[in-house]
Amino acid sequence: MGMSVTISAAAEQDAEQIFRLRYLCFQSEAALYGNYRIDPLVQTLDSVREEVAADCVFVARLGDEVVGSVHGRITEDGAAAIGKLCVHPRLQGHGIGARLLRAAESALADERGARTFRLHAGHRSESNLQLYSRVGYQRVGTSRGADGVPMIVLEKRAEAYATTA
Repeated sequence: MGMSVTISAAAEQDAEQIFRLRYLCFQSEAALYGNYRIDPLVQTLDSVREEVAADCVFVARLGDEVVGSVHGRITEDGAAAIGKLCVHPRLQGHGIGARLLRAAESALADERGARTFRLHAGHRSESNLQLYSRVGYQRVGTSRGADGVPMIVLEKRAEAYATTA
């Protein structure tokens, strides 16, 4: 009998698994851009611990293993910045990423008062862009990451999360 993937808020003891998972998952993004200095690959374990303690971080678990995560926080303009969404490569394509997004959106809207969700995706990251479009995000602009990667900015109104959940 197989196990089910569960989604829950991250706990302090999850930080190391999140750190390792991000490093694994974002290798393909780094290769896509020929840039191994993207944030998830240069982030420290201490900074992941700080995110888990202060922000809205959710994990997907398969038994005791963290197989997915997402990070969200409220920005100065009151929007919810969602990022670092990742799912273990062996489990991608099974809806786990969309479930993690819904959990983060729900918590950021209901518990932290977000009215808009905003995320950034690399301009070549077609599978990520397709996922975000499928769950209701729309392209609103472009930016450049601190690492120099051209990014597409996407947003969704918070009231829309209930219709895509």
